[in-house]
Amino acid sequence: MGRRPRLPDRTGHFGPFGGRYVPETLVTPLLELEAAYREAARDPAFTRRLRDLSAEYVGRPTPLTFAARLTEHAGGARIYLKREDLCHTGAHKVNNTLGQGLLAERMGKPRVIAETGAGQHGVATATIAALLGLACEVYMGEEDMRRQALNVFRMELLGARVVPVSSGSRTLKDAMNEALRDWVTNVRTTYYCVGSTAGPHPYPVMVRDFQCVIGRELRRQIVRQAGGLPDVLVACVGGGSNALGLFHPFLAEPGVRLVGVEAAGEGVATGRHAATLTAGAPGILHGSLSYLLQDEDGQVLPAHSLSAGLDYPGVGPEHAWLKESGRAEYVAVTDGEALEALHLLARQEGIIPALESAHAVAHAVRLAATLPREARLVVGLSGRGDKGVETVRAARRADSPATVGTTGARAREMAPPAPDPVEVAARPGGRRVGS
Repeated sequence: MGRRPRLPDRTGHFGPFGGRYVPETLVTPLLELEAAYREAARDPAFTRRLRDLSAEYVGRPTPLTFAARLTEHAGGARIYLKREDLCHTGAHKVNNTLGQGLLAERMGKPRVIAETGAGQHGVATATIAALLGLACEVYMGEEDMRRQALNVFRMELLGARVVPVSSGSRTLKDAMNEALRDWVTNVRTTYYCVGSTAGPHPYPVMVRDFQCVIGRELRRQIVRQAGGLPDVLVACVGGGSNALGLFHPFLAEPGVRLVGVEAAGEGVATGRHAATLTAGAPGILHGSLSYLLQDEDGQVLPAHSLSAGLDYPGVGPEHAWLKESGRAEYVAVTDGEALEALHLLARQEGIIPALESAHAVAHAVRLAATLPREARLVVGLSGRGDKGVETVRAARRADSPATVGTTGARAREMAPPAPDPVEVAARPGGRRVGS
């Protein structure tokens, strides 16, 4: 086995990407968080508790399922599914919120806050807060609350207070703004639980590390079940935590091909997409340097995808580095293709995937057909499809499935994004801190 690259560096950079681009008010909380995480990661008691709860509460290890009928349908490589849809709460998100919840408890923070769009990260945060006896508040745009009423109720059932955000486009970016303001104001008592491998250092590496349980399990499972390492890994990419959890334990294996699948929405050429690595350019958002969707003036453009979990105009900085270094490749799948893949997996294997995961399934089926039958292809099934059922039903009633992607995106595109307290620091007059 080759040597795994030692990234990020001590300032949180993956090559030129990552770092901390933040206002002064966020420097101290981030440094405190970094020190606490490094200490916890070296503490056997912390890692043992995380491992035990992952097994007893989350339900790890999750299965590796050979998709026999899907493989037959594709007519090429053997397709396996890494089943994060079987985690408690129904998605990979809980791997991260469990780790961060234990860290909040260790730091003596009695209150956790989070931002959420589609609600999955909010549900996972509220779940772990209930488990650990922490107060929980989740910021959610009013437009997202209207669309995701079921997840709002789930969070409330778990004891969380869901705070409606009425500013800007009333969606995820605005919810993050409010969560950041809360954190700065209440940093002594509050832990901010970020949901993906984006944001300022140490969040990208910390979230990645908590998600790497996916790939570590897969290494053992695929060798036992198939007799060797995978030839190809395929995962959807929004912010990128699910994909990095799958990819990272294989970075030093040159024989393992890594493929990230972004959301092409209505088609990259239309401009209505969330294919950041496919069509974006480097820029600064939410405290780190990565690829963004932006106009000629450097202003962040609205993203679009049928899938709320991929509907983000940026991506984690480690993915930007993997693209630039050539270690991973990135493709894009349209709304219509993802819907077709969701129906295909449901009917071939009896598994209804999340719309996010369906993007990965769509590309995996195409790719498998080009590979030899002895090849081993693993799809990261990031979550189950419960939260997307209404969207899928609406799409089936529509004349063209690819046009149904306005669900969850139209409102945020019609209104300009509100200023972000982290993003503002990177504009002229802002200061690059800790980079």
